Amino acid sequence: MAMAETFMIVGLGNPGDEYSHTRHNAGFDTVDLLAEELGVRYWKTEGGALTGKVSWRGFDLVLAKPQSYMNTSGGPVKTLCNSYKVTPDHLIVIHDELDIDPGTIRVKFGGGHAGHNGLRSICDKLGTRDWFRVRCGIGRPPGRMPVADYVLSLPKNDAKDLFAQATQRASEAVLFLIQNGLEKTQQNFN
Repeated sequence: MAMAETFMIVGLGNPGDEYSHTRHNAGFDTVDLLAEELGVRYWKTEGGALTGKVSWRGFDLVLAKPQSYMNTSGGPVKTLCNSYKVTPDHLIVIHDELDIDPGTIRVKFGGGHAGHNGLRSICDKLGTRDWFRVRCGIGRPPGRMPVADYVLSLPKNDAKDLFAQATQRASEAVLFLIQNGLEKTQQNFN
């Protein structure tokens, strides 16, 4: 019998209550939505991340939330990819994106890190930029607000609704991508 294909779905964020549901934790929030949708109730700590596993429609899915803080996410991602023998073309990373409007998402394969330290860390540790990214739009900070303050703040009012909309769409896009491939996913979600 053929082994099921394994996909690693990594949500980027920072551990700790003070970062919970901030814009920078869009990846964590999306992975939590996926866990709920897929019935993942058990999380274990391995390779520097919280992981939850599930079989879904003929695929083995590993959900992961690195616990090393955003800027060093690459270490846990590389460790888990090695442990589960997941190649970069079966890695899906979900993260916040300043250059995309709040409430919207973009899915792509490969590319740079655009100054995003979590992505930079993964690029460095994996030695490649060729993996899937599901980017949750958070928009740019208002006025002269520093980017760091903005991404580490909680979205309020309309921004909170748009943030929830982006993470929900991101969770839908991940499952769609696994089943239908990149081109159809981009047509449906970008």
